[in-house]
Amino acid sequence: QVQVVESGGGLVQPGGSARLSCAVSGNIFTIYVMGWYRQAPGQQRELVATISRSDTTNYANSVKGRFAISRDNAKNTVHLQMNSLKPEDTAVYYCKVRDSWSNEFWGQGTQVTVSS
Repeated sequence: QVQVVESGGGLVQPGGSARLSCAVSGNIFTIYVMGWYRQAPGQQRELVATISRSDTTNYANSVKGRFAISRDNAKNTVHLQMNSLKPEDTAVYYCKVRDSWSNEFWGQGTQVTVSS
């Protein structure tokens, strides 16, 4: 059984920063890609950022230059550093992992609210 657990969400002021973490444990051997997705009220879930095992990163245009994804392969963790947060960044942020067999596992999500 694979567990994907996000943490670090909360209420943040516009222009502020937050750091999300995702820890993966359980019956998984090789994590190939880890990523963050988000879903705002009334919106579809969208990709925020991904990082491969070789540290190749991909970002949504809306977060480029503001967010940074990183991973620690030894610890099976991924982080999302979010800077210069905007109200439109408000969403539930989900961690997703994909193993070398293309199996996907999702976390339960963590709420990030950017508001004054």
